[in-house]
Amino acid sequence: MRSYRPVEGTTFKKLHHKQLKQAKGLLYKLAIAAVLLIAPTIYFVASYSPTVESISEVDVQKLWDAADSGGWRPSSVPRSDWPPPPSESNGYLRVRCNGGLNQQRTAICNAVLAARIMNATLVLPELDANSYWHDDSGFQGLYDVDHFIKTLQNDVRIVESIPEIKKNGKTKKIKAFQLRPPRDAPIKWYTTTALEKMKEHGAIYLTPFSHRLAEEIDNAEYQRLRCRVNYHALVFKPHIMDLSHKIVDKLRSQGHFMSIHLRFEMDMLSFAGCFDIFSPEEQKILKKYRKENFAEKKLIYSERRAIGKCPSTPEEVGLILRALGFNNSTRIYLAAGELFGGERFMKPFRSMFPLLENHSTVDSSNELKDNTQGLIGSAVDYMVCLLSDIFMPTYDGPSNFANNLLGHRLYSGFRTAIRPDRKGLAPVFIDREEGRTAGFEEAVRRVMLKTNFGGPHKRVSPESFYTNSWSECFCQTSASNPADRCPDGSDE
Repeated sequence: MRSYRPVEGTTFKKLHHKQLKQAKGLLYKLAIAAVLLIAPTIYFVASYSPTVESISEVDVQKLWDAADSGGWRPSSVPRSDWPPPPSESNGYLRVRCNGGLNQQRTAICNAVLAARIMNATLVLPELDANSYWHDDSGFQGLYDVDHFIKTLQNDVRIVESIPEIKKNGKTKKIKAFQLRPPRDAPIKWYTTTALEKMKEHGAIYLTPFSHRLAEEIDNAEYQRLRCRVNYHALVFKPHIMDLSHKIVDKLRSQGHFMSIHLRFEMDMLSFAGCFDIFSPEEQKILKKYRKENFAEKKLIYSERRAIGKCPSTPEEVGLILRALGFNNSTRIYLAAGELFGGERFMKPFRSMFPLLENHSTVDSSNELKDNTQGLIGSAVDYMVCLLSDIFMPTYDGPSNFANNLLGHRLYSGFRTAIRPDRKGLAPVFIDREEGRTAGFEEAVRRVMLKTNFGGPHKRVSPESFYTNSWSECFCQTSASNPADRCPDGSDE
């Protein structure tokens, strides 16, 4: 939270500012208290009022199929004049993509766009794997480099390294000038500050490069370039794709299967400030992790829970699925790191849905065990979740894995996604915990039927472009708006 320093002035002004701040703080606390007090009442009235019609059962069979496309299909090919990159560029662009696999993936998309904007030659992006996964796979170890370069040949020039130059009979390397881009930097920063340094030095090195280019850009062709990178150019190496398809084939050999990103892990629980359901010793661990990794902020569990800021527990995930009509024969693939709190949190979920798998249990061969660690393991999880019949993220707030997958599944034919509305469900679960269980499953359905199950929908902040690239990266064969019509020869 930003802190505002009062302007210089009289003691009266300072005192007035302090009183105003205290008053705002009191109003905030009263508002939260009001939510906690009246939420159950609102839920009770909405759920049990005789004037409200009972909601019918969800058709689970329809959820196994893709969502209604409304006549839209994915298309990221240019729809206006889009010349290939000039033979001469303004210099070389190096970037260091920090974070996990999917944060790096969005950074790669932004790097390609930045290179296009500056007419720069992009050096194959560096993946800062060591800081997150203690894995040095790098771009070449994860992605098909030849495919990446070839797919984008009409968009940007890409090289694997900055070549050496000969000057005055001597061979030397171009030393890139290091810059730290502002977070969510506008295009203007790249066409002024960055470009000036590139022309001056011949190459620039942008680090770190996570969230360093604004997502919302009023240029549909730039956004479509991001989609070409994300959904066409970035293809995992053949052995990763083979491992992923092997897992999917084994799961699908027994029918439909669902994938769940169970984000009930130490880092996310610490970030969310949701401690109270854990033992005193576990709370110490979470608080210590939060202190070491996140900005100091007072977080009250009951307040966070009431507004849906806590990750769903495994039991809550199971209860949502059961309320929607899924039974204990549902086959589920879990994409998750180490669940915090251990088996006691998984036991209720496992009792409802015993057919649980992950990339280690689907196949006991050494091939899978030896190749599903670090970034490669995350890549396999990504592909299995992408290809599953249904995907369910349990915490899609700051989760790059879930957000990118939602966007990729949307682009891959509006594949079904079940996205729990944690804020809407909070009073329902709070009532259940306090013993008011009548009508619980219908109340869950009431909330969930208001959500989107993977079909086209307008992007509204804070939803990310990488989560929902509609409508820039989609088209209609028969559209009333010319801007939405599929270009001739478009077949994606």
